[in-house]
Amino acid sequence: MFKSRPFILFLTLSFLTLGLFLADLAWGSIHISLREIVSVFFGREVEGINSEILLNFRLPKAITAIMAGASLSVAGLMMQTLFRNSLADPYILGVSSGASLGVALVMMAASVLPVAFVSSGWALIVAAIIGASVVLALVVGVSFRVQNAVSLLIVGLMFGTIAGSIVSVLQNFSNPDAIKLFVMWTFGSLSAVTWTYMQVLLPVVLLGLGMAFFLQKRLDGLLLGENYARGLGVSIVRTRFLIVIATGLLAGGITAFTGPIAFVGVAIPHIARGIFRTSSHKILMPATVLCGASLILFCDIISQMPTYTLPINTISALFGAPIIIWIILKKR
Repeated sequence: MFKSRPFILFLTLSFLTLGLFLADLAWGSIHISLREIVSVFFGREVEGINSEILLNFRLPKAITAIMAGASLSVAGLMMQTLFRNSLADPYILGVSSGASLGVALVMMAASVLPVAFVSSGWALIVAAIIGASVVLALVVGVSFRVQNAVSLLIVGLMFGTIAGSIVSVLQNFSNPDAIKLFVMWTFGSLSAVTWTYMQVLLPVVLLGLGMAFFLQKRLDGLLLGENYARGLGVSIVRTRFLIVIATGLLAGGITAFTGPIAFVGVAIPHIARGIFRTSSHKILMPATVLCGASLILFCDIISQMPTYTLPINTISALFGAPIIIWIILKKR
């Protein structure tokens, strides 16, 4: 009976994710029926512009939602295990702050950089990747020097604070238009990822997820403490390095292409633990992938109002924040 329960739960979550994926493709200012969606996927002719909307707008957006939910959830799970902290999230090492700093530098430098460069989507993505990579490189360097995870956590927070402070200074000296553009970027957007961007984002996400699944047994060892993990033959420094790299790829890659998406990474691992009632990463890792993908797909459906679109970061916060409050009250 116990062995069949996880299988049934995984099957249920898989159908839920598939259903939300199809609903995300159908829902919007222009309704597309399930019959039309199936026809487009099988290469049949569809009247009007529905085929163009589905293939070039909604399909990449829905795939991006799945990647964002899976990446941030798995990264959050690894951070909570590494630091043994229920409220750790993928951005705790300052990767998001580094990406924000890179984007802010480009947007606030509109007066000295060519207009075509600043308005280019690739300029913001490259800037975000560079900013996240610089912070990640600093954290990786520190990970070889410090002896415990708590020190690494504090250093990551300090790097994030420094990057955030520099962004605040840039905003103080920038014009209102540049500040507005930057604030809009911080709201997050799944629709910004086109098929061209997908060719870069997808390999980054797959590499990060592959590293995370490779670390499952080591993460199980870390649950019982670093001393116990050493007794099992786990190299703490090497494991910490791989976890930081995987988290940087997942959180940094998603942030660079979609902007920051809050609360998913900290809330989803707890939802997965509550559903499957286990701490084994062999089960939790795929569970967080499905739960995270389902949540972001659901948030994207909610954000698609008939007349306007709400920021994805706002919707995810409305669902994630109450879960965090519940966690705090439960842990006392």
